[in-house]
Amino acid sequence: MDTSDFHPPPVATAVPRTIDNTSRPVDPCPPTGLWARCNIERRLRQAGFVVKIAEGDAPDRAGFSIRPVVFMLGQSRIEAFIYPDERKLAADVAKLDTVSVSPRGTTAAWEIPPVFIRSSNLVAILLSQNPRQSERAILALTAGAPQPGSPR
Repeated sequence: MDTSDFHPPPVATAVPRTIDNTSRPVDPCPPTGLWARCNIERRLRQAGFVVKIAEGDAPDRAGFSIRPVVFMLGQSRIEAFIYPDERKLAADVAKLDTVSVSPRGTTAAWEIPPVFIRSSNLVAILLSQNPRQSERAILALTAGAPQPGSPR
């Protein structure tokens, strides 16, 4: 047998695959451990709410040094006060009666009894007459802001 014309089949070589991290979409709402408007909206949607941002000027609320972002959840409403850090939030909360959600020694003018929710850098005031919706919203927000490294 003449082996001079024999050519072995080519050998497949394993080439390591590299992952191109530059092609991943950037999350416009990254989990930082602090609440942001987009985190709140996402969490409420995950809790089953149809969320609408109330457009227009948010109300000035006595006792709060910042204006809220207003989320409409059907007939319910959440006024979300998103502070840059917990220290500034704590300074405002220290001056509030958290049951009436008004500065200590005053009476608030809420249209229905408010529910005070605090989580990290967020104070949310829930205005709802639906106990089931109230429970879902409270659980969604008190679960905490999305943490770094979390998938959501």
